[in-house]
Amino acid sequence: MPSPRRIAIYPGTFDPITYGHVDLAQRAARLFDEVVVAVAGDSGKNTLFPLEKRTELARTAVADCSGDIRVASFDGLLVDFARDCGATALVRGLRAVSDFEYEIQLAAINRRLNHELETVFLSPAEDLGFVSSSIVRELARLGGDVTGFVPPAVVDALAAIDQAS
Repeated sequence: MPSPRRIAIYPGTFDPITYGHVDLAQRAARLFDEVVVAVAGDSGKNTLFPLEKRTELARTAVADCSGDIRVASFDGLLVDFARDCGATALVRGLRAVSDFEYEIQLAAINRRLNHELETVFLSPAEDLGFVSSSIVRELARLGGDVTGFVPPAVVDALAAIDQAS
């Protein structure tokens, strides 16, 4: 009997998706049979891009990645989405020690809600550890060049917002 597929969820708002996110999805794809980049709809954050656009940008960003990576959006509890996907793990990125306290609290809550769901922490590539969506949004808002931090489709989407303002 074949072993069950190991499915991991990589959740986030991805507002916008960055090369750091793409790097983590690819790293996770080496560890799991399938990685679902889960774009959160109702995150409580005031997002720059609507859910549909964030999902579209994430799909474009991971389209050429190796491994079985797919993108899906979700609303509600992450543990419910993970259960619906048949996932046994959550992937979370840790850029700095300051991320750890918050992430360990989330891991504990998620494990309490679903004791079969493990959280795996991955660190980004050394040259991407400082990149975050909020820094990219601020840099773009101030007219800075974001091409080294986000995929081309995101550069275009950010430029379109700037031109519309």
